[in-house]
Amino acid sequence: MRLAQAIDKFSGPEHNLMRHVSRWRAPRWVRWWMRLTTRAGDGWLWGAIGIAVLFSADPMRLRAVESAACAVTAGILIFHRVKRRVRRKRPRDIEPHGWAQVTTRDQFSFPSGHSTTAFAVALSLGCFYPELMPVLIVLAANVAISRVVSGMHFLSDVVVGSGIGTLLGYAAFRLASLHFATLHFAFSQ
Repeated sequence: MRLAQAIDKFSGPEHNLMRHVSRWRAPRWVRWWMRLTTRAGDGWLWGAIGIAVLFSADPMRLRAVESAACAVTAGILIFHRVKRRVRRKRPRDIEPHGWAQVTTRDQFSFPSGHSTTAFAVALSLGCFYPELMPVLIVLAANVAISRVVSGMHFLSDVVVGSGIGTLLGYAAFRLASLHFATLHFAFSQ
């Protein structure tokens, strides 16, 4: 039995949630918000945030953006590999979605690349700039939620993707901080 088949066999409640979401006649503002946030998660939002950080006067800005870029790159490598291995169908390919018509770059669902990337950026930059962490987490959570509501992913896809991104974002921050501390110590001697 393939891993995707095993996941599908044990995901009855997720399929029920998917059916409810795909049949839900969401209010216009919800449809608008979900389309906007799912598109924001395509990368332009995170790129704009990275550019804003680069234009800041903070001395750690390069280290922060480097950390986020490393976390995102690792996330992309991981989620593409896992998606090719698991090969889980997207919810909208199982049951047509009532109102969201979103195109994707790949056909597989598990784990959510948008959620992985969103939380990788949010955690890596948020650790450098704790005052921005709540805003970054809300943005990342909105992207993850939009992927479920728009029929692109099952709930477990975004939970796992968000977890991977969180771990990668924090690890990239810790590595960047350790590297900076080592350099700072070496030059202060």
